[in-house]
Amino acid sequence: MAVRAWPEAPRPVLADDLLPERVLAGDTPARRRLVDTVHRPLEASGALLETVATYLSCGGALEATARALFVHPNTVRYRLRRAGEVCGYDVTDPRDAYVVRVALALGRLSGAPRRALPVRADGEAASGAAVVPTQL
Repeated sequence: MAVRAWPEAPRPVLADDLLPERVLAGDTPARRRLVDTVHRPLEASGALLETVATYLSCGGALEATARALFVHPNTVRYRLRRAGEVCGYDVTDPRDAYVVRVALALGRLSGAPRRALPVRADGEAASGAAVVPTQL
């Protein structure tokens, strides 16, 4: 089912190559795998997570990433290469960048502080917003 979301996928395609699509289809083990294999290793290595996130938010522009981080472009190149070694995905490749972007979003969501909103008797949050489940 997840393969329909990536029509250009090579055939046959491995289930691990469809992790982002599986996550979108609600596959909990795929979500855990992306967070465990991409987000957590990058987070543990400090500057790599910040560099990868900045690179992706700058649209893959190396020079813009270097300016945003106040580092030399060669430092960005080194960190991106190192990030690829750590997580197994090359963010300069469009498909890998998509996988990493999804993994980073999932990691942020799973690491977000759990904060209970006061709930009124009618089941809505006191702020008027709908109550959103906090567990992924």
